[in-house]
Amino acid sequence: MEARFLENNYALLAQKFDIGRAEAQVVQEKLWPNPTLAISEVNLWSNRTTETLPRLFGNYGRGQQISVELEQLIETAGKRSKRVAIKELEHRTSVYTFEELVRELKKELRQTYYQLSSLSQEKTQLTELVDLFTQLNDQYGRQAVLENVSKVDRYRVQSELVTLRKELTDLESEISTYLEVLRVLTGLNGLSLSQLALVTDGNQTIKALPADILTIALDQNIGLKRQTLQVEQAGKELQLEKAQRKPDLTLQLGYDRGGNIMQDFIGLGVSMDLPVFNRNKGNIKAAAYQLEKEETTKQALKWELENAVVRLQGQLMRYQSALAAWPLDGVREQLDILNRYRKHLQAGQVTLIEFIDFTQATRDAQKAYLDTWENYNITYEELQYLVGKDF
Repeated sequence: MEARFLENNYALLAQKFDIGRAEAQVVQEKLWPNPTLAISEVNLWSNRTTETLPRLFGNYGRGQQISVELEQLIETAGKRSKRVAIKELEHRTSVYTFEELVRELKKELRQTYYQLSSLSQEKTQLTELVDLFTQLNDQYGRQAVLENVSKVDRYRVQSELVTLRKELTDLESEISTYLEVLRVLTGLNGLSLSQLALVTDGNQTIKALPADILTIALDQNIGLKRQTLQVEQAGKELQLEKAQRKPDLTLQLGYDRGGNIMQDFIGLGVSMDLPVFNRNKGNIKAAAYQLEKEETTKQALKWELENAVVRLQGQLMRYQSALAAWPLDGVREQLDILNRYRKHLQAGQVTLIEFIDFTQATRDAQKAYLDTWENYNITYEELQYLVGKDF
């Protein structure tokens, strides 16, 4: 399922385009600005004051004036390289966003798998109870007609059967919902419960955790990595705003025909803004505030991550203790006792109320174990996702 998920998931395929777009933006930012070519002062006719000039070609051009100017912007203070660095950080952020989406959806895939495994076992057990009470309902219906049992007992069996059937219907609806999640994640439209290799034995193998799990989390957590990039990017943007204080230069190369003291004039020039009124103080201050904000956010994420890892690790240990203390043969043994109880009921050795109470207690115990088993695996996957590494 994970292989099909990585191959077919549309959310991942769409996110890959963002990485390609960020790569293209890095390439674009490395390019120099285009030069500007201006052609002006072109006369379409001449008058009596026109000076005679050399011909341009043939007999044309004796009274033709023209001015051509070529300009090239030269950025100072490394502005272009600073923008390239920012775009490269944005590209790395896109990569981290993709990795985070992969891990998040993979976590959802795995957790859904464990939920389906638990629901599948619960469905098997509930189906056995429905079959059992269906048989009892038929027996009590025949015996009630013969007046061998009271109608009250028959209604009790009938009511319990209706309740169990409703629970089975709700359970099947819940299974369908989780199957739909797997179909969306994997792109397998025809996926059914029978095609899944689910855990059915109910036994839980305790999974080991790294000894330095907190250190790994601080180093591998995708959210913290991405926020670190945000801090670095805010620092680069502050450097860029400081560089904006220095004016850029515009180099000029001009050619003028018939508009100067020279008939064919070639001149050089340079222009620049004078930083008299605007020294970019406002943008520099805003960028500095943004840097402080990103650093504070990083510290908050780090603190939140540390507490979440400790909390999930504690939950996992409590689930481990509960599963370790659970009798492994309890479920099978309870089903055997249930079958014996049914024989005792038919032999009149136990009352119907005692039998129904025992079946409810048996089912509650089975569900409690499955819930603990499911919570253990879901918490384990949540911890792997939070740490940012498969253990």
